[in-house]
Amino acid sequence: MGAIDAPPRCGFAAPPRGGAAGGPAEPDPRRLLGWAELGPRLFTGLAALLGFGAKAAELPEDKAETMLHVYEGGGVRAIGPAVLVRKSLLDKVSVSASYYVDSVSNASIDVVTTASPYRETRRAYDFGVDYVYRDVTVNLSLNSSKEPDYVADRWGIDVSQEVYEGMTTVSLGYTHGDDKVGRKTTGFFDSARHWQYRFGVTQILSPRWLASMNFEAVSDDGFLGSAYRSARVFGASVPERNPRTRSSRAVKLRTIYDLGERNAASGEYRYFWDTWGIKAHTAQVGYSRYFGELWLADGFLRVVSQDKALFYSDNATSETLYVSRNRQLGTYRSYGLGGKLSYSAGRWYGRYDVKLDGAYEFVRYAYSDFTDLRSGGNYSYNAHVMQLLLSANF
Repeated sequence: MGAIDAPPRCGFAAPPRGGAAGGPAEPDPRRLLGWAELGPRLFTGLAALLGFGAKAAELPEDKAETMLHVYEGGGVRAIGPAVLVRKSLLDKVSVSASYYVDSVSNASIDVVTTASPYRETRRAYDFGVDYVYRDVTVNLSLNSSKEPDYVADRWGIDVSQEVYEGMTTVSLGYTHGDDKVGRKTTGFFDSARHWQYRFGVTQILSPRWLASMNFEAVSDDGFLGSAYRSARVFGASVPERNPRTRSSRAVKLRTIYDLGERNAASGEYRYFWDTWGIKAHTAQVGYSRYFGELWLADGFLRVVSQDKALFYSDNATSETLYVSRNRQLGTYRSYGLGGKLSYSAGRWYGRYDVKLDGAYEFVRYAYSDFTDLRSGGNYSYNAHVMQLLLSANF
């Protein structure tokens, strides 16, 4: 759904193609279960943030994580491992590194109607440094994502400060991305650049109520389409032609409320708009509850609605400067239902606090102006996302 928040501390949420975040509301299949970041930290986060009184900012905990992720839907299957290690130094600095792999087999509707199915492997590397001084936290990040026909590199900085005795947290962030765009038959032939600016405020409203607002502005320049995708004009196949510039904005509101007895509810709303004419709404509600001391369950429901880009057409009836049949730029609705179960295995060898998480999400996509050329009807499909995560804090 685009990254409106600061980049996740866990490096597993690999960036979408294009390096810097942004884009239409449909989630990139490779940004697996990004929503799950909130769940296991919900109660601990509330306890920390709602602990009134001034206190210095804290570094993230030392940890090691390994994850297996699987995505399957719409003819695309992505599976692979990820690992992350984070370690504090001198009580002021925390460094992290992660490695993320996707083995992708693609026989999506775009591929089977215009080209041959293919397989490829994508690898992403993340490096981060956190520095804490009193109530200020500074994060520097580097990311590189490589696949046979696309290379995306980015760097970013995020600064957050607690004010009003820890009742309010203000954050600013910037990310710059550089991409190399290629085609398997011709090699690399173009490039793209991305600039992302972020601003956020988190506010404690009461001992049980927390709310946040985040704003994001993204500018893109360069090759912003697909080297393989075709559009249709008067029923004939022509190469896709997208503008070489794009600006987008997004605002996201989130709230978490502690219901007592170790259960909590959350809600969020996101509005996205850009210079291509896309407008998208995302709404999500969630619920979390502890069962005993060891089990934490999370559930959520998400609804996404998007309007098409100005130059999108299922089958254009006039020749124009720009034309695209990329369904992610079309009109669609999606519905997601998911859950996550976390188990705290306790301390191993007196040092490692071990936790096991399992998550599943079902997503339904329905397009109102993209035709399935195989059947003649509007295209729709179901997607399944699964994730297993083993972590150890030390």
